[in-house]
Amino acid sequence: MRDIAIISFAQTPAQRAVKEQNEVEMLMPAIHGALGQVDMTIDDIGFTCSGSTDYLAGVGFSFVSTLDGVGPWPPIQESHVEMDGAWALYEAWVKLQLGELDTALVYSYAKSSPGDLPMVLTRQLDPITVAPLWPDTVSLAALQARALLDSGRYTEEHFAEVAARSRKSALDNPNAQLAWDRPASDVLAEEYHVAPLRKSDCAPITDGAACIILAAGDVARSKVERPAWIRGIDHRVEPIHLGLRDLTVSESTRIAAEKAGVADGAVDVAEIHAPFSHQELILRDAIGLGEDVDVNPSGGALSGNPMMTAGLIRVGEVANRISNGTANRGVAHATSGPCLQQNLVTVLEGEN
Repeated sequence: MRDIAIISFAQTPAQRAVKEQNEVEMLMPAIHGALGQVDMTIDDIGFTCSGSTDYLAGVGFSFVSTLDGVGPWPPIQESHVEMDGAWALYEAWVKLQLGELDTALVYSYAKSSPGDLPMVLTRQLDPITVAPLWPDTVSLAALQARALLDSGRYTEEHFAEVAARSRKSALDNPNAQLAWDRPASDVLAEEYHVAPLRKSDCAPITDGAACIILAAGDVARSKVERPAWIRGIDHRVEPIHLGLRDLTVSESTRIAAEKAGVADGAVDVAEIHAPFSHQELILRDAIGLGEDVDVNPSGGALSGNPMMTAGLIRVGEVANRISNGTANRGVAHATSGPCLQQNLVTVLEGEN
């Protein structure tokens, strides 16, 4: 296996609605910010991979137009996944493992604000038995949260503590959309949004973009003083039928964490992609994170949740902390689909 590292990460500020820019204009600061950090141009990139979804834009093959953000002429090697950018990063990592190229650029973006996001995301559901019922994402998450409460493992107070801690951590994140310092009791005092979830238990609707640059071996070392090496990465998926799995656990995350090698060393920091407060609790258990691990110091998805991008941001946030020396080993998690259907776990380390 080749040593592959993240050498650069840039993101746009999470915003409720970006009205003055189209997707290309919104994306370009992230791409050129990432390139500028390591004094590279698109000519230095061997492979480009993007993550997005046409359902948000409402236009077929809308991702093709965003290639204008990187400049696809003369022709470049590129690919696209109809998934969060974390899965585009996975594809780029595999491409670099082939040994034909040494660098890759990964970007993802979404403008979720123009449509009714909770209803748009019903298109992820089983098209025969579930999607025709039009259950929105918040209602499905509430169903999962109720099952978790009924299991007796956690309470609504635990949910509120996650929400309060995440928004407080986001005060140190200049890219956060939601950030405040309020006690968990204030969250519990809110009216239910969709019982048993309150609005503070739910991630906001967000527009945003992010970009990561990968490099192999000595190329990575020549570009940055402390690369964030990808030591393990794995993706697993649950059945699409919600009734076929226990919604109070995430078996796919547990397996992905095991295969990625989370338990092979101490974890300093973890960025977990949990769009709802109770999901962080499920994912912490599945990954096997102890109380001493710094979880979501950026504020996580609860402070800003650009669709198809929040998972890639989790990877970038961990990489930044490894590169600046505040952490030596970290875990990044990304999810997609209803009730944590698909999960990807990445282990990052600094130089030994």
